[in-house]
Amino acid sequence: MLTLKLRFQKNLLFWIAAIISILLDHLTKFWVVQNFKLGESLALWPGVFHFTYVTNTGAAFSLFSNGGVYWLRWLSLIVSLGLMAWALFGPRFNKWEQLGYGLILGGALGNGIDRFILGYVVDFIHFRLIDFPVFNVADVSINIGIVCLLIATFFSGRPKCKSQ
Repeated sequence: MLTLKLRFQKNLLFWIAAIISILLDHLTKFWVVQNFKLGESLALWPGVFHFTYVTNTGAAFSLFSNGGVYWLRWLSLIVSLGLMAWALFGPRFNKWEQLGYGLILGGALGNGIDRFILGYVVDFIHFRLIDFPVFNVADVSINIGIVCLLIATFFSGRPKCKSQ
């Protein structure tokens, strides 16, 4: 039987990615809330890339923003608990899986903490060139995590099926 320490160590990159993701997400959100008024925008590259402070009661990119905060907070908690349990009690993930699942956990917890404490998520990254919805570091973490899992799937080194 593995000790708790060994359970954490077998997927160490998972935990590191999650912690860094949560810290970056909340440090950037804190900076925005302290330095911007709601709705205020700073053009870093005018017409292309701005920091725009908005709140979002929906999911990533304002999906499900009509009354979705209640079930989204619980969904993020369930996903987070499931990922943590799998990392502790499941198999050892390869590096891409650890990074991917860790970033997804960090993003889910980053936005989940906002939903439970504030009732909304702080968003501020705004690509105006293509009129993309405003998002945050947690959303970026989740999307990079998905890319990492796709890489893990396509380049896992697992034996390929032989045609008969």
